[in-house]
Amino acid sequence: MDDIFSHIFGGSSLFGGFLGGGMHSRGGSNRRRRGEDMVHPLKVSLEDLYNGKVTKLQLSKNVICAGCKGIGGKAGSVQPCATCKGRGFRIVVQQLVPGMVQQMKSVCHICRGEGEIMNERDRCKQCEGKKVVKEVKILEVHVDKGMRQGQKITFRGEGDQAPDMEPGDIILVLQEKEHEMFRRNGNDLHMTKRVGLCEALCGVCFALNHLDGRQILVTSPAGKVIYPGCTQGVCGEGMPMYRNPFEKGDLYIKFDIEFPENNWIDAERLQELEQLLPARPDIQHPVSDYEDVDLHDLESTKGGGAGARREAYDDGSDDEGGYHHGQGVQCTHQ
Repeated sequence: MDDIFSHIFGGSSLFGGFLGGGMHSRGGSNRRRRGEDMVHPLKVSLEDLYNGKVTKLQLSKNVICAGCKGIGGKAGSVQPCATCKGRGFRIVVQQLVPGMVQQMKSVCHICRGEGEIMNERDRCKQCEGKKVVKEVKILEVHVDKGMRQGQKITFRGEGDQAPDMEPGDIILVLQEKEHEMFRRNGNDLHMTKRVGLCEALCGVCFALNHLDGRQILVTSPAGKVIYPGCTQGVCGEGMPMYRNPFEKGDLYIKFDIEFPENNWIDAERLQELEQLLPARPDIQHPVSDYEDVDLHDLESTKGGGAGARREAYDDGSDDEGGYHHGQGVQCTHQ
């Protein structure tokens, strides 16, 4: 019956609305209501997450007025509103159709929803009857090593205060700022390194400034070829693990090979270089007629490749049948 009348009377129980909710209050607890949590973003760098950091954060929140102890005025001056009986709202019954009514809540116009009335001259001068005042709170925030994007740091009971209400929490959500060199993936770090052709063929050796200020020397064994786009790893140089900072992930380096410009070496030295490089593959030249063509840097514009091919083969000569292409005649491909 309680669910049926709750549906008919707009979400309010018939027995709870007209009988003051006595059936529920007898079995309920006297636990105070809890205020809302205050959620704030906290931007941190990758260095902060690698090394850990202690920072101070300044926030503004509501606290109970010390002048009136959260009463809003002089002792005994605050009285429950007689119109709404201290609830802050009145129950209004509205007829929908003959035989069916709807129960609605209307804010009390006497106390303006506060549930209390007080003479203006008795209001607290410090909070102006609001019972709370603004206070600047400085929190000491500990960002531990290995924390991640989206992880939360919670300060219990540091939210807004209100009379007869348990304050909520202040929750800081970590937002990792983009790094110019490293990209994080779990406990691993990723980066891209551009090296020259000589380094790729003869061995890589370069210095790297890590997130904790250390300078590490990264080398590859002599004779190990670095291919374009290949990825090599350095064990134990990734991010420290959360709550186990002595264990670290790995560092992955993707190599991009920078080739020299055209004609960077003369022909004589080029032949000497060729003698040092692996031998060319054997080429089987055709024994019958064949065409010899050269490679060019073709433009990527629309029609550029087709036009270049057309110019290469359009030498103005007639074919065997005696027919020739006129000046305005072009072949059409089906």
